[in-house]
Amino acid sequence: AGVLAAAYPAGTFAGALPGGWMAARVGVRPTVLVGLGLLVASSIAFAFGDSVVVLDVARFIQGIGGAASWAGALGWLIGAAPRDRRGQYIGTALAAAVAGALFGPVLGAAAGAIGQAPVFGAVAAVGAAMMVWAARMAAEQPEGDSRLSTLITSLGDRRVAGGMWLTTLPGVLFGTVAVLGPLRMDELGAGAAAIAAAFLIAAAFEAVIAPLIGRLSDRRGRLVPSVIGVAGGGLVMALLPWPSSALTLGILIVFAGPLIGMLYTPAMAMLSDGAEAAGVAQGFAFALVNLAWATGQTAGAAGGARLADAAGDRVPYLLLAGICALTLAALARRSLRLSGR
Repeated sequence: AGVLAAAYPAGTFAGALPGGWMAARVGVRPTVLVGLGLLVASSIAFAFGDSVVVLDVARFIQGIGGAASWAGALGWLIGAAPRDRRGQYIGTALAAAVAGALFGPVLGAAAGAIGQAPVFGAVAAVGAAMMVWAARMAAEQPEGDSRLSTLITSLGDRRVAGGMWLTTLPGVLFGTVAVLGPLRMDELGAGAAAIAAAFLIAAAFEAVIAPLIGRLSDRRGRLVPSVIGVAGGGLVMALLPWPSSALTLGILIVFAGPLIGMLYTPAMAMLSDGAEAAGVAQGFAFALVNLAWATGQTAGAAGGARLADAAGDRVPYLLLAGICALTLAALARRSLRLSGR
């Protein structure tokens, strides 16, 4: 389960820099079309694949397509967004992504009921229709440098480095909860419907608050929602090892979604601000977002599962709670330093 869950972010990691470079150099629309094309191909593999190796490879290819789609789409979005509403635009995009993810449990249940081929074949058809739609849309190419040396230099900006870490951290948290949470709920007696419902409700709350967090980050700065998200995420991680009933654990997972997920919007906006100041093309800058997210999600899904196998669920959860505490202390110092200027 950990390998299959980690295959997508591993593919995203592999495709991050090529996808970002393509968005900056070739254009955001062609990059989105490549990403959607890989989604269609991998969905067909899921429709007819009959071995775990095929599914792992298809999931990896999905991740490469996701990297291209995100770099192209977010570069496309930032090119059209007013500077003072960047956070709100990114939050709205994330809300749309989470809303799409809400269909994941529905598709899984449908595949179990009527078979993989018709369900994933329908997903492939939707992907093809989206390619036609994207090809007809006007796209304004974002300005900026697409050289790798400029991208590497931008890491010296605290906003870029901080944005990368605050994208990596929720990836680790989500990756860990996504693997350990369902397994533990199943162990406590929850059925597939109850497990799906917990994650479905969590994602719904995350989708609702993402634009609100983006608006807050535009008005109050990127640090304020980041502090709230790190504190909330650390608290949830500290509580997750202890429930002895599926209901209590499910409630914690519901709260984990929006608390952890609120980090993504200010983190991406923070990184975008720093990359713009360094002269990096926004599509290429979001290659760093993909790298950070993929690193965290892979570490959480595969590493968290492996650590839990070796030492029990408490160890990865409490370790992550400690990492959140250290991050919160660093953000607090940064906030105090800025307020004292």
